[in-house]
Amino acid sequence: MSAARYPGAPVLLVDDEERFLASAAMTLASEGITNIAQCPDGSLVLARLAAEEHAVVLLDISMPRVSGRELLPRIVAEHPDLPVIMITGINEADTAVECMKAGAFDYLVKPVEDARLVSAVKRAVEMRQVRRENALLVRYLLSDELAHPETFSAIITRSKKMRSIFQYAETIAGTPQPVLITGETGVGKELIAVAIHRLSGRSGEFVPVNVAGLDDTLFSDALFGHRKGGFTGADRDRSGLIESAAGGTLFLDEIGDLGPQSQVKLLRLLQEGRYYPIGSDTQRASEARFIVATNKDLRLLQEKGEFRTDLYYRLRTHHIHLPPLRSRQEDLPLLVEHFLAKAAQSLGRGAPTPPKELFTLLGAYPFPGNIRELEGMVYDAVSRHRSGMLSMESFREKIGVAEPAQASPESAAGESKLMFGEAFPTLREAEQAVIDEALKRAKGNQSVAAQLLGMSRRALNNRLQRSTR
Repeated sequence: MSAARYPGAPVLLVDDEERFLASAAMTLASEGITNIAQCPDGSLVLARLAAEEHAVVLLDISMPRVSGRELLPRIVAEHPDLPVIMITGINEADTAVECMKAGAFDYLVKPVEDARLVSAVKRAVEMRQVRRENALLVRYLLSDELAHPETFSAIITRSKKMRSIFQYAETIAGTPQPVLITGETGVGKELIAVAIHRLSGRSGEFVPVNVAGLDDTLFSDALFGHRKGGFTGADRDRSGLIESAAGGTLFLDEIGDLGPQSQVKLLRLLQEGRYYPIGSDTQRASEARFIVATNKDLRLLQEKGEFRTDLYYRLRTHHIHLPPLRSRQEDLPLLVEHFLAKAAQSLGRGAPTPPKELFTLLGAYPFPGNIRELEGMVYDAVSRHRSGMLSMESFREKIGVAEPAQASPESAAGESKLMFGEAFPTLREAEQAVIDEALKRAKGNQSVAAQLLGMSRRALNNRLQRSTR
């Protein structure tokens, strides 16, 4: 499998010195910038830019025929989003100021230090990507359309919150920067990661790994691989997941459980883009894009000293937070119908018809396990089903014994709670408040409210009649 070149569009090196072109290309390639084009003649530049999209142009000021000084204003006018880095053999402040005023992104003086060259190109690539992301985001917000809706077909939803997330995912998919996906257990974090990978157009594989429970040695071996004899028991070379995901995406799930030493190694990998397989003294370039996910509050872990702040900000260059199921209840009917059909097909029987009361019952439940929990409920109900209307008994059983969800601050907003003021309520007042809350959650359905209260519908009806006397 051939690794994808970075960046997606080529970096154009323009200089009449063939030696400088070869040296600069080699330096950039050694740091992972492998998509490079060379042009020794300034008179050919504008035609090349018109024929093909480029990520960055490195432009020598002094060239025969057409100089970089002449080309710069033309490039800025015709390709305003294309960063241009000027290169000169003369260190003159006036020339540098002139170039920056004319629209140059940066200015380098020969002989150019390798680190300075790589840093300038990487910053230019990132700036161009940010500009493109902002333009795409504005377009999506104004149009409310998805360019590739089929990519999200595995995620069953009609939620406006989820649609906004899809739009953002399309916007950031092409960038090589890390993505942090947060949300409670069972909300579909890996599905979003897969969608971002598919949208990215990267030629490599999507490689998922759950880092929870991996100590530092196992984490290093899993990611970096090892060479024969690298440690006791290493009887042969083994490639790591970074190599397996070359040109693709490496998805690290449960990143909040990563140990302190492993956090340091991951941070260094993200910063430098290079790593050593265990037992090897040869450094390798990482060509994988990182997406990480967690159901934990990383900010809280930072406050406790359990997660590095510098790693957190490096990972959340792009951040997607998936809402819990209780915050997108408009999706319940869609999801139930989807899982009914899926379960029926896997069990080799017809899909049963759900009673209308089922959606009211489910709507009053907080779903601590989110969509994964709902899927399990539906599969269990279908496996018990024999004929006619789908029974609600298995749903009642699971909802009755489930632990209440510990809602996050985002999901807790707007949820009603019983509060006691200075005047302590009487037992009758407290009972009425609980009944009112159950009816509210059941959307007025007395059968569902009675189930929530753990009483029969007749008993609830008797209490309601007493309260109106």
